Amino acid sequence: MAMHPIPSTLLASALLFGVVSAVPAADTYPQRPVRLIIPYPPGGAGDIVGRMLATSLSAGLGQQMVNDNRGGGGQVIASQIAASAPPDGYTLFLASATHSINPALRNNLPYDTLKDFLPITLVAESPLVFVAHPSLKVGSIRDLIAAAKAQPGRINYASSGPGSGGHMSVELLQSMTGINVVHIPYKGAGPALVDVVAGQVQIICTSPLPSMPHVKSGRLRALGMTSLARSPAYPDIPAVSETVPGYQSTLWYALLAPAKTPPAIIKRVHDETLKSLAAPQMREQMLALGATPVGNSPQELQTFISKEIQMWTRLVKQANIRLDP
Repeated sequence: MAMHPIPSTLLASALLFGVVSAVPAADTYPQRPVRLIIPYPPGGAGDIVGRMLATSLSAGLGQQMVNDNRGGGGQVIASQIAASAPPDGYTLFLASATHSINPALRNNLPYDTLKDFLPITLVAESPLVFVAHPSLKVGSIRDLIAAAKAQPGRINYASSGPGSGGHMSVELLQSMTGINVVHIPYKGAGPALVDVVAGQVQIICTSPLPSMPHVKSGRLRALGMTSLARSPAYPDIPAVSETVPGYQSTLWYALLAPAKTPPAIIKRVHDETLKSLAAPQMREQMLALGATPVGNSPQELQTFISKEIQMWTRLVKQANIRLDP
């Protein structure tokens, strides 16, 4: 049987149609549930922020947003899954501050932090809080600095793991004040906080959400918030910057998509996210967590992440910080 060649124009049209049909149009997106990768196990502050956002976006997008918790590996696991997902708008990623710390601390990441993701918006920022066991007998950041200088290498601090926000926040304080405290890394914020409450470790810099109930009960003492100014949610706790001018280290949560996700879909998700963050109920819920809703442009978020990477890279080099074995 004779085979007739397919006209080149028809072939080109077929190929083009195949490419276009593989990418959802912005006016029909989404047509099925959207996955939100959260780099935390269930229950923590980051997971709560992700769940609130997912609930609100489900209503705004008209499709369910499904949470996919991928904790562990210093958030490298979650980041790699997000970076390698199809760029079709059906996988989004709730990155956190650790996303910008990892390039400074870890060699040979299995993804490029800037090139393999597209920014959508900065969702929220939240300070950490320095808390101490009462046995340390310090009541402020000034007291902690004085005690650490009087006993170099004798005071220890817990963190949720090497490269975590709490770890790097203490390293930043050491760099700016010249103190020397000992890092005790844990495999999660929960176990770390439990040991500080029990007096096994003396201090921790962690999220206010799980730590403030222990402060209210007297089992821990709040020393200072890591935001540049006092947190509206905890106005009675001084900012570390009141003692160490210029000190600032905050947790942040940002919405990203895999690289090459269509611009129209990025815009759709961006616009719906900003609507969600502006809703009074969402703002109240965020503020109750000690987090401040933000909502900025993709360009502003990209600049923000780049500056964060530069800041942590400088600190890692200056302080010769290495990941603990």
